[in-house]
Amino acid sequence: MWSELVRSHPPPLFMRFLKRLGRGINSHRMLADGDRVLVSVSGGKDSLALALGLRMRLRFLPISYELVPVMINWREHPHTPHALEQLRHFFEEIDAPLHVIDADMRPDSFGGRFDCYRCGRNRRRILFDMVKPWPGRPLIATGHHLDDVVQTTLMNMVMRGSFATMNPVQPFFDDALRVIRPMCEVREQMIQDVAAAARLPVSTIECPFRERNIRSRIAPVVEQLARINPGVRENMYRSLTNINYDYLP
Repeated sequence: MWSELVRSHPPPLFMRFLKRLGRGINSHRMLADGDRVLVSVSGGKDSLALALGLRMRLRFLPISYELVPVMINWREHPHTPHALEQLRHFFEEIDAPLHVIDADMRPDSFGGRFDCYRCGRNRRRILFDMVKPWPGRPLIATGHHLDDVVQTTLMNMVMRGSFATMNPVQPFFDDALRVIRPMCEVREQMIQDVAAAARLPVSTIECPFRERNIRSRIAPVVEQLARINPGVRENMYRSLTNINYDYLP
């Protein structure tokens, strides 16, 4: 099924997804001919949809890039052998073999402290170490979507008093490598629809912070705002670059 999606003309839902994906990529000049892209894979719907979308759009492009899907499999909360087998099969079907790295979620350097920030930092460290030997400027693609960008903006404003967000393209180490977020203009609902239609082999782990992190409390706020204006996500995203300095201190 997945190999057919890659090789045939996509159904309407997938075409809409690819157009949204392409708009985010092209608006921020994320990809160029010959790029090698590490795709950060969690096993969730977002990273699987991202990998599928990046692979499908190659059929329509005059350029080519290489996808290197990588999954960090935490020893404390590993994916089941069956889930890993299904994930490997999916990535083989889309001609992008999956690399699995077993690692400790809570290294000794954390001194017993642990939260979502430290988990994310640990994951980035492992991925950064993997791409550092790559020639040129390595790219790491993550599955963050429009809802993530909006929620991050609200989190920073409400919790930290800072107008900051999740950049579509984030350079690190004096631009020696970049993290890119190709789905920055794609709503989470569309990703859910794509994951269901493609029957993606979604696998989740028992994250100890899944139900009690700040993001899980901010997400319902965005849903309430969307009842006032259905386009609130796009408007908030647009506001990040549509700043009226005459009305700011």
